[in-house]
Order: sequence, then C-alpha cells, then structure tokens
Amino acid sequence: MTARGHQNNSINDKLDVLLIGAGFTGLYQLYQLRKRGYRVHLIDAGKDVGGIWHWNCYPGARVDSHYQIYQYSMPELWQEYEWKEAYPDWAQMQDYFYFVDKKLSLSKDITFNTRVQSAEWDEAAREWTVRCVGHQPVKARFVIANLGFGAKPFTPKFEGIDRFKGEFYHTGLWPQEGVKLAGKRVAVIGTGASGVQVAQEAALDAATVTVFQRTPNLALQMQQKQLTPEDNATERPNLPAAFERRGQCFGGFDFDFVPQNAVDVTEEQRNETYEKLWNAGGFRFWLGNFQDTVFDQESNDHAYAFWRRKVHARVKDPKVAEKLAPAKAPHPFGTKRPSLEQWYYEIFNQDNVKLVDMKETPILHFTERGIVTAEGEMEFDVVAVATGFDAVTGGLTSVDFRSTDGQNFKQKWANGVRTHLGVATQGFPNLLFGYGPQSPCGFCNGPTSAEYQGNLLVDLMDYMRAQNITRIEAEPEAQETWRDLIAGFWATTLFPLANSWYTGVNIPGKVVESLNFPLGLPTYLAKVKESADNGYAGFKLD
Repeated sequence: MTARGHQNNSINDKLDVLLIGAGFTGLYQLYQLRKRGYRVHLIDAGKDVGGIWHWNCYPGARVDSHYQIYQYSMPELWQEYEWKEAYPDWAQMQDYFYFVDKKLSLSKDITFNTRVQSAEWDEAAREWTVRCVGHQPVKARFVIANLGFGAKPFTPKFEGIDRFKGEFYHTGLWPQEGVKLAGKRVAVIGTGASGVQVAQEAALDAATVTVFQRTPNLALQMQQKQLTPEDNATERPNLPAAFERRGQCFGGFDFDFVPQNAVDVTEEQRNETYEKLWNAGGFRFWLGNFQDTVFDQESNDHAYAFWRRKVHARVKDPKVAEKLAPAKAPHPFGTKRPSLEQWYYEIFNQDNVKLVDMKETPILHFTERGIVTAEGEMEFDVVAVATGFDAVTGGLTSVDFRSTDGQNFKQKWANGVRTHLGVATQGFPNLLFGYGPQSPCGFCNGPTSAEYQGNLLVDLMDYMRAQNITRIEAEPEAQETWRDLIAGFWATTLFPLANSWYTGVNIPGKVVESLNFPLGLPTYLAKVKESADNGYAGFKLD
C-alpha cells in the first residue's frame, strides 16, 4: 500500500479544538467533535491516516489483536468492511483506515505532513498557539494530543554505527517504499514485537538472518486464520455483543481473566485450562489466564513452565531452545507485553538462522561491513533495529509544549509523570491527551481505548461548552492521588520484577514507574464517571 498523496489543508480560522495524531484515537475524536458542531481540525506528521499503521510497514508488521475487536464499533463501518485475516497485516490496516476515511469523510479536515514543533499558551486570550515545521502558526482554544505510546523510536548508541555501509533501519522508521531482504544477510537487533515479526519474515527468503537477543521474548502463538467473505458474514451478528463486552473486561477485549486462582485448582485442571487458552491463540493465554497469574509467583511459575514446554517442543537444538526459553524465567510471565508469533521458533531450526545471546556475546561495535562481537566480525547487508520506543510519554516530551511556568513536559515530568485521569497535567491548561501517560493505554486494546477515552474527552468538551467554561487544568492534589493509586496497585503485582517499557527502564535517565493505568479498563471508567458525576472533580474549571 502507498500513501494517497493528500494535499495539505489550510487552517485559517481560530479553532475550538486542534487534534494532533491521525490514529484510531484522533480520528474518532475528529468524527465525534465535528458531529457536535465544534470548529475542529486535525494535523499529523504522516502522509495519510492510520497513525501507527501509517508508520508500521516493516516486513511482518501485523496486529496483535483479533480483527473482530480491532476496529471501530460504528455499525456503518463494521457492517461493510471485509477482513482478510484474523490478525491483519499493516497493508490491510492501511486499507481499513482508507475505508474509514472515505466512509466518514475525515481527511477534508486533516492537514498531513505536518509535525508539531512547539506550542505556547496565551493566558489572556485563553488559547494555544501551535507551531509546526513549514506551516503557519495555528490558534486553538483547546488542543488534544493523541500521540500514542510508540511515537518516539529509540535506538541505542552503537559504537561505529556511522561507519556501517549497509542499510540500517529502526522498525518504527521503516521506509514507506519497503526494503528488499530476499537473498541478503540480515541482522535483527532486539526481540520485541517488531523484532520477532521481522525475523520470522526475513527467514523466509534472506540469505542469512542473525537475531541478536538481549532478553527472550515470551511470545505466544497467534493462531492466524485466513478469512473469506462468508467468515465475515458469519461473524458480523456477534460483533455488537463483543463491542459491548469491551468495557467490562480488563484489557478492553471481549474476554477476561479466568475467575479462579491457578494455585487453587488441580494440576490437571490447570493444564486443561492452559491448553484451551493456548489453542484459542492471541492474548488469551495472557489476559484470559487465571486471575492470580501476575500477582502470585507460584501461579506465574506454572504459566511459564507450560509456555516453556511449548517452545522447547518446537526447537530442535536443546541449547538454542534453552536460550529462547530458559529454565529460569527472565521475568515473570505476562509482566512484559507478549508478542504474537506464527513460525518464529521454527526459524531457529533453519541453517540460515543464528541466535546471538547479547548477554553472553554483546555487540562491541560496528564496522563498514557489519557487527563485531567477542566471536569476531559478522558481515551484513541490512540491519533491522527493533529496540523499541521512548514509550507512552515520548510523544509528548518530544514536542516543546510550554506550561504556564515555562516548562515543557520533559522538565515537568523530570521526577515522574503527573496527570489526572491520564488526560491532563497541571500547568498545561486546555491541553488534553488521549491514549497517553497514566491512561489504560499499553494495557488496553487500541480501538477500545480510542472510543471510551474519546467519549470521555468529547463529553468533557460538551460539559464545558454547556457551562460556558473556557479553561480547564488538572489540580495538583488530584494528580498525586492518581499517581498514588497507580503506584499502590503496581506494587501488589509482579510487574516491578520486569525491566519493561511499561516502566520506561529501557530509556537512560527516565524515571522508573508504571507509565500506564494498570487497574484495568472497568476501574478506569468507574473513576472517570466518579469525576464526571461530581462536576469533573480533580480539574480546575473556570
């Protein structure tokens, strides 16, 4: 798929709301705010709609959520769109967003190829002036930034990288025109979701694939399935119930945890449940597992042991299998977001694929021809860097939003993130954010979060309009209460035992903390309703 070559739309009038980001969240808000009569416009750095699915075009890039729940719940969309796979790839996701755009006439109110550089608040006028690279300033009463949790790719500082003469790409910045891997010597650095996907795809036709692993990925079987028009027609009557169930489940999916503890059932019952979840595929073995899996170490050990047996059965070389699934878990199962794989473990049975354990054999430096480790130099034509993102906060801290006291988000959050309800921070009046820090975000199905949190923000805008309120700002006390709620719950789980992007530990100098709201979507929605029912308590409104 290629971008459709949208031209930039001019923004000449002062806006009620300026939206940033054309992913699930931003597009949903644009549609809803426009319906309710707001002067609203959206800007995005990409060439087309889709957000992460505009940028995610690396080989093997694919959704990790089942198609029936990874779409908008608006009937005019799901009643018509035809899915080709249970877990769509990036090309199908781009096609889906093009369909949504055409059906809802969104892009007429979007300016593409526009990256926000800075924004300043004018207290007297009660409005933001937003400056973008290569464009005139935009004035808006409210700004809603929907930048996602993967807006800022992170690449470690490899010594000598500037000397490398081959192709070098971060998976989050993959060329839109694609990269040919067939017949080439490919290195994949990192084994997160994109590393797993690139490695298994490259192994199909690359001359060699070398996977540099720091921490084993406790990846789960996707259980992919091709879909026919008949499959789509059969599933459609079930979708309303699935959409309704989303708000009742921890992760915003249409399934939830088993309401039992793994330690309270027999081994036979436990393994029977594990087998059923495993065969169902996707995140079922993670977010549909026993309710005590991420709270109780014994329960967690049972889940990990089952997972490890599944992996060892698929890898022929016992030494390689042990590196991929060691006897001692690298971290508690489920405390890092699992990736979904299709044939990842089988690639290590191929003669053209090699696994390098970076804890035993770290990368020393790059040369013109490739990478040097303690075992010597390895030559590569293409290096795919799958080293993740400055997750959750990186989108906001990379823009120079200026608070009322002259600080940007990076400075404001130097000692940890502070928000109220995961949508606003003190010092940034009339600046709201969706799918961002201290919201369900990384623990929630994306389209679910886009709609539920989108409704929260749109309802909030309606409330202020009805009450003739022109200024909103998070209260410091409410921020500390929200932060304490998150930290208190986090400490009761096994999540702190993992080095994960959930806590920002992958970014040098970043405060280690839960960047998401980890208590689940139903609890989040209850907290939002509590605030709304009390006149949006926790916000200073005037």
